This record gives sequence, C-alpha cells and structure tokens, in this order.
Amino acid sequence: MSAVKVRMYTTPWCGFCAAARKLLGTKGIEFEDIDVSMDPKLRQQMTDLSGGATVPQILIDDKPVGGYDEIAALDSTGELDQMLNPDS
Repeated sequence: MSAVKVRMYTTPWCGFCAAARKLLGTKGIEFEDIDVSMDPKLRQQMTDLSGGATVPQILIDDKPVGGYDEIAALDSTGELDQMLNPDS
C-alpha cells in the first residue's frame, strides 16, 4: 500500500480545523498540519495551491479537496477512504 500525502492548512483557533484534524485522526492517517495564522507567505501558498482563502484547506496527494465540510461529505460517501487508501 502506498502512503498518500495529506497537507492541511490551518489556524489554531479554527473550529473547522479541529474537526478536520479529528476526522483525519480517526482514519489513522498522518498529515502535515501547516499553521498559516502568523505567516502571510504560507497563507498565500495555501491560496495558490488550493484556490481557497479560508481554513482549513486540505490537499490529498497535492489535489485540493476543500475544507472540513468537503471531507466530511467525502467521508459520508466512502470516497475519503478511497482517496486515503487508493491501493486497498
């Protein structure tokens, strides 16, 4: 099984970020949590990569998938598991 790369751009006080962390944690997936709260360059990188200006912004294998609402919707259909475990 190949490991997918998951990056999540967040801020410490964001409730949707906390919910996304929890959801990804239940999947047992390691992810890079990038705090953009104090770094305008990282926030610009997030916007450039994801097309989104709000947090969280989540990328799976460099593909933007949106924020918490989007991964929760993907999870409800089983698509999130397929994206996180493409070889299973």
